[in-house]
Amino acid sequence: MENKRPLILVSNDDGIMAKGISELIKFLRPLGEIVVMAPDSPRSGSGCALTVTQPVHYQLVKKEVGLTVYKCSGTPTDCIKLARNTVLDRTPDLVVGGINHGDNSATNVHYSGTMGVVFEGCLNGIPSIGFSLCNHAPDADFEAAGPYIRKIAAMILEKGLPPLTCLNVNFPDTADIKGIKICEQAKGCWTNEWAACPRLSDPNYFWLTGEFTDHEPENERNDHWALANGYVAITPTTVDVTAYHFIDELNKWFN
Repeated sequence: MENKRPLILVSNDDGIMAKGISELIKFLRPLGEIVVMAPDSPRSGSGCALTVTQPVHYQLVKKEVGLTVYKCSGTPTDCIKLARNTVLDRTPDLVVGGINHGDNSATNVHYSGTMGVVFEGCLNGIPSIGFSLCNHAPDADFEAAGPYIRKIAAMILEKGLPPLTCLNVNFPDTADIKGIKICEQAKGCWTNEWAACPRLSDPNYFWLTGEFTDHEPENERNDHWALANGYVAITPTTVDVTAYHFIDELNKWFN
């Protein structure tokens, strides 16, 4: 590997054949050496899941100057663990997930396999970023996101990120992006989450679906508002989930 250039490890949850990861590779290539290890098929909604009941297999797909691509039978998190421990000869300077087909704003961050990539990098002390676009279509247009992706990735390569902190970056589905907003995670929840799809006279089959309800729709600081109004939403996200504000109160209950 070309040790003089930054090493960027890339994965996703839409699978190795998704347009989003191909576009991400294209946008990042000027910034360093790229190694990709991505699931061999879609793993959307897998969060930080690990494969623990069977072996995980990877296979070289392509190797050229500055770019090596592998596909993996495991989850997005498996991909990062496997790449770090088997194919890389040094620690990545940056871990990047995406570009996801569909946004990962608000509570979606907890379910997202794209952010599972990012959390795994972050937990290992590597600056990590997730990129997502508010468009689920297989042929979504990612071009407007390109300059922002290069700018954000270059900035993090230069400046790094604090310990246990990563970035969740979401793009509105528009060619006319208004700029960047640094956001907080929108507070809300999913409703109407299941649609019946009976099979062979058995009514107990359902497709996961749903509608997101923003509990603070007028809050201009949250990522949901930023996306709805044409801005790139950058949400600094921590993998330390300790509720520090509740420690003193909880001590009063039990001490």
